[in-house]
Amino acid sequence: MNRFSFLMLLFTAASIQAQEKTDRSFEALIRKNASSFLKNVLDKKDSFQYQVIYTEIKRDAHQRPSFINHYLNVDRNRYFNPASTVKMPVAFTALEKLNGLKGRINAQMAMITDSSYSGQSAVTSDSTAANGLPSIEHYIKKIFIVSDNDAYNRLYEFTGQQYLNESLWEKGYKDIRITRRFVPMNEEENRHTNQLRFFNNGKLVYTQPPAYSRVLFHFPKNKILVGTGHWDKNDSLIHEPMDFTTHNNLPLEDGNLLLRSVLFPQSVPEKSRFHLTKEQYNLLYTYLSELPYESRYPRYDTTEFFDSYTKFFFFRAGKEKIPGYIRVFNKAGWSYGYLTDYCYVVDFKNNVEFMLSATIYVNSDGILNDDKYDYETIGFPFFKEIGTIIYNYELNKKRSIIPDLSNWKKTYR
Repeated sequence: MNRFSFLMLLFTAASIQAQEKTDRSFEALIRKNASSFLKNVLDKKDSFQYQVIYTEIKRDAHQRPSFINHYLNVDRNRYFNPASTVKMPVAFTALEKLNGLKGRINAQMAMITDSSYSGQSAVTSDSTAANGLPSIEHYIKKIFIVSDNDAYNRLYEFTGQQYLNESLWEKGYKDIRITRRFVPMNEEENRHTNQLRFFNNGKLVYTQPPAYSRVLFHFPKNKILVGTGHWDKNDSLIHEPMDFTTHNNLPLEDGNLLLRSVLFPQSVPEKSRFHLTKEQYNLLYTYLSELPYESRYPRYDTTEFFDSYTKFFFFRAGKEKIPGYIRVFNKAGWSYGYLTDYCYVVDFKNNVEFMLSATIYVNSDGILNDDKYDYETIGFPFFKEIGTIIYNYELNKKRSIIPDLSNWKKTYR
């Protein structure tokens, strides 16, 4: 091998390594406390494609937080299907768009959705709301408490595909891509969004006309192919990988920063913040952390929607009750064998706070869309053990400044 070839080989190896972020001390912490089950998962990173970000939070004498990210196998170029986690930026963007309308409507007004194009459906009522009418606030509530798909579709239609993506890109999230609703539609149908009408006490106050998105997506040149086979929309088994090239995309680092930008807006640059009111921030903090049993509207069957239904890092595997002194502000998602969760954890009893984000792929048979994934046997236990290790580490960590967590005590209804 000549010197030039050797240098190119070194450069290529360095480039590949640079794409993946792993803090060896963080990996050592996890492995030191890992069970044989977790060690087996960690040893098969190519199979499980896991990525983890643990964010330490340190407070100064004035309670101003600083954030230190620790990475395990994090690579923004390694695709994972974000599933319902894309509902988080859609909810944030919907509230910001409201503010851009300069008071003409608010999140509590009735939002009536019309059918304006092929594949669309109308909404004129919502039996789960106290007044029987749909609204942006009620959709946001359902998105965060139980990850309601229809609520996401309606906020996608309110924001519009073009406004949604361009506003996120302007904030610096260049790799985020939200191209579709969670209902079978083709690319053209997803570019069209419905006419919406807003009512205040029965009086029409604002009409948003149907919109068409002309946004230009920069899809990867190399196709994103997952699995060995998949069931298509006609219930036929196709013996080829599933193509995710044009699907939604939300890298783990971006999702982690999105959540932080809303929980701690002063910690990110001005251009990366969502411009929300104090009341809107409080609305988000409430629904990001509310548990299904605490909701009156909608009222949920807690045998199905148990405490940790969308709280993967804590208690999910056993479906235990979450202690009252712990609050998890988060957004989780699961689909096609991928599990992902972005969360901020607060322990009022022990004065603990930290952020934790992770994703994993658990699909041992390689077939997608068959509803046969290893969520219960591998995915949820992985999240629970990672969460427990970090929580215990935080419990035993010495702090020079005790965090004031009173801001995170919310009233649920």
